[in-house]
Amino acid sequence: MPRPSWMWIYGLVGAFILGWWFFADGNDAPVPSSWTTVGRMVEQGEVKKIVVVNRELAQVYLTDEAVRKYRDDKSDKQLRHMPETGMQLTYTIGSVDSFREDLKAAEARAERPVEVEYENRKNDWGSALVSLLPWVLIIGVWFFIMRSMARNAGGGAGGGIMNVGKARAQVFDKDSSKRITFKDVAGHEEAKVEIMEIVDFLKKADKYRELGAKIPRGALLVGPPGTGKTLLAKAVAGEANVPFLSLSGSDFVEMFVGVGASRVRDLFEQAKQKAPCIVFIDEIDAIGRARGKNAGFSGNDERENTLNQLLTEMDGFQTNSGVIVLAATNRADILDKALMRAGRFDRQIEVGLPDAKERAAIFEVHMRPLKLDGEIDRSFLAKQTPGFSGADIANVCNEAALIAARHDRKAVTRADFMAAIDRIVGGLEKPNMPMTAADRRATAIHEAGHATVMWSLAECDPVLKVTVVPRGRSLGATWSVPDEDRIHVTDAGLREELAGLLGGRIAEEVNYGTLGAGALSDLERATKTAYAMVVYYGMSKKIGPISFYDSTGTRDTFTKPFSEQTAHEIDSEVRRMLDEAYACARRIVEQKNRQINEMADLLLEKETIYAEDIERILGPSAHAEKEEKAGRPDGAAPAASDAAAPAPAAAAEPEPEPAGLE
Repeated sequence: MPRPSWMWIYGLVGAFILGWWFFADGNDAPVPSSWTTVGRMVEQGEVKKIVVVNRELAQVYLTDEAVRKYRDDKSDKQLRHMPETGMQLTYTIGSVDSFREDLKAAEARAERPVEVEYENRKNDWGSALVSLLPWVLIIGVWFFIMRSMARNAGGGAGGGIMNVGKARAQVFDKDSSKRITFKDVAGHEEAKVEIMEIVDFLKKADKYRELGAKIPRGALLVGPPGTGKTLLAKAVAGEANVPFLSLSGSDFVEMFVGVGASRVRDLFEQAKQKAPCIVFIDEIDAIGRARGKNAGFSGNDERENTLNQLLTEMDGFQTNSGVIVLAATNRADILDKALMRAGRFDRQIEVGLPDAKERAAIFEVHMRPLKLDGEIDRSFLAKQTPGFSGADIANVCNEAALIAARHDRKAVTRADFMAAIDRIVGGLEKPNMPMTAADRRATAIHEAGHATVMWSLAECDPVLKVTVVPRGRSLGATWSVPDEDRIHVTDAGLREELAGLLGGRIAEEVNYGTLGAGALSDLERATKTAYAMVVYYGMSKKIGPISFYDSTGTRDTFTKPFSEQTAHEIDSEVRRMLDEAYACARRIVEQKNRQINEMADLLLEKETIYAEDIERILGPSAHAEKEEKAGRPDGAAPAASDAAAPAPAAAAEPEPEPAGLE
């Protein structure tokens, strides 16, 4: 049965009215007619009077005998509904002259005159409505525009146009239903210590006041996107038993002049009324950009006025005791120096990418709602995701659940997580891409060249997986994992990395005598790395210990920070480094070309091979021998029986940009 609704009642009422109109016996409305019918009635002497209104409408009054006659007539249903009293018929005349002629002729045939009256009637209400209609329309359109502008621009309580300068801050308190605490934030232990001190001051203010300490007025969370800056702020809102006002930096920017500064004032007025409280401004770079930059190109006085008001409110003549400002940004280099100084943002808390231990804790948090197939090693997954942020790990867990559901599994398995990592880093798998046998062989040779050179150099990252399954824009990939315990990066390590990037192109050249365009990504990365070694890291003896890197971002981008002669020397050094790496990689490829072809055959057979397969072909890797030698107490080379154990078959740790064909 359908749900009861008032529309049913409205429909029944409408049906009743229509039925009454069509089928009821009585109706007081005059019947519309024409001169043919009226003229016949005039000839029969049934018309008592005709009233002509405004020279266009004729109202016909019949005699009592004629009314009874037509109301009882069963043949004409229309005339049966004429009123008993008053006017019975109406019709529209073409002109008064023709009406008079027709009536005169009908009267002559009837030999009986008909009384005719002429009236001019004015509809005062209709004239008034017609004259007021344009004004009503104009006022209605204006009211609609004002409501839309207030709703889209000003907001505030009620959404009125007068509230356009009100701050649209979301208020969280301890009674909020969805509270996030520091238990829900994995990793970032140092950042949590800094922020928890602010929370502890709000909870135990007397302990700090007895020592004369003052809480920092503001803390700025800085870090790459997806590292959990906003999540930390939400945890502060859940932990501190004080009101928490949250809004974005873009909420201050508006098309109306002066609205940004007005909202800043209103925000701090709300905060003072709720003190002690915390104000959180997300993406503060929307209003905190350094003033005076590119004034001749895109000056924005409104944004600068908003920033000036924010600076005044945070540390001006007025006191903001009990109001703590938290802000988050991933572009701290472009913020105004006056905003960063002590007294406004006293602390700058770095929220960086998590390490392996923190990634394992983040996996633990995001795997709670998943239905897992047994126990899955979080530490293993953490090692497979170097350089991943918290948002990336959350995406991995969600993608693994989607893959498991796509394959109709009852629980999420370890293989689903590995497929999710490959999907996120490498792109969508394309197993059905049309490729000829020659193309697949060239791809296998290319990836085997990468793996062989990287396996033979001790400073290169360990190779864990090689595949010729197309993903995204690449036809294959060589996966390696960076050593996170290695903090100190040397020029020797970067030179060997250059050789590893060039290994695939050289393997194609040695085996086919041609140069393929698939090495575009490898050449791009190698060139950028070589330029960074010379221009940024000062690793060229010819250029010397000079760095042209600008960490402040204040340098003019239209001019180079070095002369033309220095630019020529930089190009020469980059060319020399790439030539040396090319010679090193070519020497390895020529020495181990048989193993490269054997590895290519295995790739064509299995499509994906792991570290243990590479070790059976090439022997222990140079990186493993170096690590084992470094771990021996006497530093001597290991014996033949001390060879490194094979890596697990599933150890397929990707790096953000895998070497391979593109």
